[in-house]
Amino acid sequence: MQAYRFALDLTAAQERALLAHAGAARVAHNWALVQVKAVLDQRAAERTYGVPDEWLTPSVSWSRAGLSKAWNAAKREVAPWWGEVSKEAFKTGLDALARGLKNWSDSRMGKRARRPVGFPRFKSRRRTAPSVRFTTGAIRVEPDRMHVVLPRLGRLKLHESARKLARRIEAGTARILSATARRDGGRWYVAFTAEVERTERTPARPDAVVGVDVGITRLAVLSTGEVLSNPRHLAAAQARFRALGRSLSRKRGPDRRTAQRPSRRWQRAAARHVRAHARVANLRRDGLHKLTTGLAREYGTVVVEDLNVAGMLANRRLARHIADAGFGEIRRQLKYKTAWHGGRLVMADRWYPSSKTCSGCGAVKTKLTLSERTYHCAVCGLVIDRDYNAALNLAALVAEVDTAGSGPVAARGADRKTQLAGQVAVKREPGATPVGQTGTVPPQGATTSHALTQAHRG
Repeated sequence: MQAYRFALDLTAAQERALLAHAGAARVAHNWALVQVKAVLDQRAAERTYGVPDEWLTPSVSWSRAGLSKAWNAAKREVAPWWGEVSKEAFKTGLDALARGLKNWSDSRMGKRARRPVGFPRFKSRRRTAPSVRFTTGAIRVEPDRMHVVLPRLGRLKLHESARKLARRIEAGTARILSATARRDGGRWYVAFTAEVERTERTPARPDAVVGVDVGITRLAVLSTGEVLSNPRHLAAAQARFRALGRSLSRKRGPDRRTAQRPSRRWQRAAARHVRAHARVANLRRDGLHKLTTGLAREYGTVVVEDLNVAGMLANRRLARHIADAGFGEIRRQLKYKTAWHGGRLVMADRWYPSSKTCSGCGAVKTKLTLSERTYHCAVCGLVIDRDYNAALNLAALVAEVDTAGSGPVAARGADRKTQLAGQVAVKREPGATPVGQTGTVPPQGATTSHALTQAHRG
């Protein structure tokens, strides 16, 4: 499964038609949510009266089929204009609600391992990004590769060529399953979900291992010694954001209390503000894609840390910079790109002390403040850059995965409390070099990250 996303160049009439479809999806979603909430509140009230469960108000089906059946029975009264838009618009809203209710139910029952999911909320016209998904009907890319056809919307012009998808469709290696039109950053996009037959690929260096240590000052430091600086697109655009925000505040905006409509100058200023944020997001996305694609194409094994990004964002001093770096997005892209190119992704446990461990002898420091950018080993005397040392330790973990066969995650169950330096000392085989480490071979008798982790487990 692969998605292809293209920007659209719409006429005013086509944009109004897309907004009508997105509004229809929102209406169906909100109507069904009202029915579900009404039944839940009624059943809760009846239970307080002591009504037996078998006498309670019948529950409403939360499946998409059940919600669609209820909507089809009431749509002529709720939405007399239902025939003016595609049926896929209503299906979009009902499907979103069905998935939201299922995720909320699974989260409450402990079937969902991720963070708790709240009860679905009503979709707002102002705060919800307009979106509609088409799964049936005429969905295709035109032969000129500059136009697409969507149900009820007809022929839409693309801002860029769709040759990448068109070539696969013509060769018979791709089949379009759905198309989603969405407004993002003031521009409409269409994303095709396709079933793609991919050829087997091999990285340029299939036996090479690279450890990737991500950070804020430097976006990524590789175990090969390469350093990739962090462009900090969000920080660079803060001055423009402040100027656009001040300009927007001086215009007459909308007021829901007095039903005041925004002025045209406010709308233009708001559009400029949205485009500025979209530009930052596009720059960040472009840089991360180039980074992850280069790693997946070059190295057969990529090792990264399983960082607790949600917990790191709780730090109010660093939250903005962490979000701007995109740690979670780097891992997400590496996960599927390494599979595409025939490589593998190894994730180290989040409690593995990659920064505190000496890449030369394997000794572990108990304390290592964030301000210490150079690692000084008290056992072997190694002096090395902190991030480069962490990248070397991550690359060395591949030996543990290959030996123990622990699967895609290395160093499971690492202790939260770091042991004192020098407490663990396991001899290394003569002439052995940590996987992915470059430079001179450490002296014989030094400990390794693999031996240290095994000692932690013991």
